[in-house]
Amino acid sequence: MTPADLVRPEILALKAYHVPDAQGLVKLDAMENPYTLPEALRRELAGVLAGVELNRYPDPAGGKLRGLLARKMKVPDGMELMLGNGSDELLQITVMALARPGSVMMYPAPSFVMYSMYATFMGMRALAMPLREDLTFDAAGFVARVKAERPALVVIAYPNNPSGILYPEEDVAAVIRAAPGAVVIDEAYHAFAQKSFMGRLGEFPNLLVLRTVSKLGLAGIRLGYVAGRREWLEQLNKVRSPYNVNVLTQAAACFLLERLDVLEAQAAEIRAERERLGAELARLPRVEVFPSQANFILVRVPDADRAHAGLLERRVLVKNLNGEATRNCLRITVGTPGENRILLAALKQVLQ
Repeated sequence: MTPADLVRPEILALKAYHVPDAQGLVKLDAMENPYTLPEALRRELAGVLAGVELNRYPDPAGGKLRGLLARKMKVPDGMELMLGNGSDELLQITVMALARPGSVMMYPAPSFVMYSMYATFMGMRALAMPLREDLTFDAAGFVARVKAERPALVVIAYPNNPSGILYPEEDVAAVIRAAPGAVVIDEAYHAFAQKSFMGRLGEFPNLLVLRTVSKLGLAGIRLGYVAGRREWLEQLNKVRSPYNVNVLTQAAACFLLERLDVLEAQAAEIRAERERLGAELARLPRVEVFPSQANFILVRVPDADRAHAGLLERRVLVKNLNGEATRNCLRITVGTPGENRILLAALKQVLQ
């Protein structure tokens, strides 16, 4: 017997999530914060991590870290938090808990590819509702389909990836009200959108707010958190693997959350640079720039495959999203001013 004889056919049909080698490249493909921590802070953090007892298991529920996140991220009183190895794991846990036979997950598409993959992993039916041609959200059409399909789970990225578009708040609220099941609002880019449903958790009994610290500049520690009512978190916690957030992550996160102003200042720099980069991209001939409230910008060029290859030749890595809904689109992470100048110069050459 071979894996092909034993692995479920829907898994055999998938392609694994691909992360390209970025060594030696200007890396603008993964929505990372391009800034490192200040040197003095790095030295202080090294001392904290040196004192961690690696021979012991971590706090299984991360009580100290959860309390700190609740305070720093303004989680409303009465709401609970659960930690994950990135927000990806928490989404996977949520899907696993809700994946009854025949159950449906709905989400606007195109969006984060792992939404549909997690549904497939767990045997849920993934129902991708197309966005409009300009990648804006058809709230009325989505709500009508929610009422017809009665999904166990709705997931909405706020703002969306790959477009960077932030849907109108009341359009998203209308979906939450209409949904008979759980609604996860994925706020991976909240630091750049500066809009959130966190403060409205008490308003909606079916709402879960999902976040990560990755985009804030801590992608390497792999920490996500989900906030919601106690009755939801109590059930999701049963599906969580023991000790899923390691001691180094917990120690680093606790140290850096007490110095959140450093990360927030970097996010403000990225927001300002996003506006400058977007304006420069819009000046290029035959380039369409989508409005972004994230730390990346989606652009449509005459030939995305050719542009992507040309940028790689010039040692610049962006994400090629050429496909049906994102025809000839590239997603460009906002880098440092120097990285963005290199990108713009290379893209000008490629588009000639």
